[in-house]
Amino acid sequence: MKKWVTLLLLCSFFLPPSVARSAELASPEVHAAVLDDYLDQVEQGNGGIGSLSVFRDGREVYHRSFGQKQLPGVTANEDTRYQIASVTKMVTAMLAFRLIEQGRLSLNDTLADFHPEMPSADQITLRQMLAHTSGLGNFAIKDGAVWIVDPLAPSAILAEIQRQGVAFAPGERVAYSNSAYYLLRTILEQTYGREYHEIVEQEIARPLHLEHFASVKANHADTFRSYAFANGAWGEIKDVDYTNVVGVGDIASTTRDLNRLIVALFNGEIVRRETLALMTPVPGKGWGMGLAEFPYGERVFLGHAGDVIGAHSRVIYNPQDGTAIAYSTNGERIPTNAFFETIVGIVYGGGFQRPELK
Repeated sequence: MKKWVTLLLLCSFFLPPSVARSAELASPEVHAAVLDDYLDQVEQGNGGIGSLSVFRDGREVYHRSFGQKQLPGVTANEDTRYQIASVTKMVTAMLAFRLIEQGRLSLNDTLADFHPEMPSADQITLRQMLAHTSGLGNFAIKDGAVWIVDPLAPSAILAEIQRQGVAFAPGERVAYSNSAYYLLRTILEQTYGREYHEIVEQEIARPLHLEHFASVKANHADTFRSYAFANGAWGEIKDVDYTNVVGVGDIASTTRDLNRLIVALFNGEIVRRETLALMTPVPGKGWGMGLAEFPYGERVFLGHAGDVIGAHSRVIYNPQDGTAIAYSTNGERIPTNAFFETIVGIVYGGGFQRPELK
């Protein structure tokens, strides 16, 4: 459990209707029948609950939901949202860079300009916070335990960030920081003059026509809860309280809207191309400022991943051929990395082995 939260704030002739629809959407190059065969095995073996979307050249060529019928008493459709966890950070970075483009923020601004009470605030820049080089820690873990599963006052979270201090001198190395992005969200709210859910709606969701994409305080009711598999059945589990991770890991979305988002980013619809270059990692370095590198064999994708206790998501984009892949799950028995390796392989013409369940 601790591992997931630390990284805060993933064919036959007689196809069932949902499978047939996904096959109709797909272009031959995406190997829809093999994707369907794999997801059939996942679903039939209670291997997971989730949704997969594949885009090519800005158009969805494959979509499939799987496993939801195994959830007792749950009614869902393809518009039901999944918690995307730390993929939210990619959105927070986009919003910060929009302000930077407007001259309302600078990468060289310091944390002291907004939170002078924080440790090393006069040495930590927005650039370092975006790039996970600030030295700030992970507020989600307090005294070795996950403590964000129940609602907390923002003042309590800020006090914990202050108490944890910095683990190294700002800029010295890279260490993934939920605390840095929590503070970035408060900086966005101060600068935009609006709450985060309003910023996301007005700056991202509405202009891009993302009808099923929202921050937690927008009170989106049609969102999956988290589940775990035990004693032969799926049962609901308690996940983090998403009001504690606004701007860090709180957004809920469909996989289709996740792909629309990342395609829009790489098409220059959210920030300018020179800004996108700033967000992008140096090849081989892993992290940029809001985007991470995901190598699969010879192909290198860019995007972001998110994991909490019961929800996992990943959205990636291949700039070389315009392929975007988004996956979300609220019940995972196949680790996201293994699932994604299989999916990427199939999309590019490979096969698969029978899923191994954890």
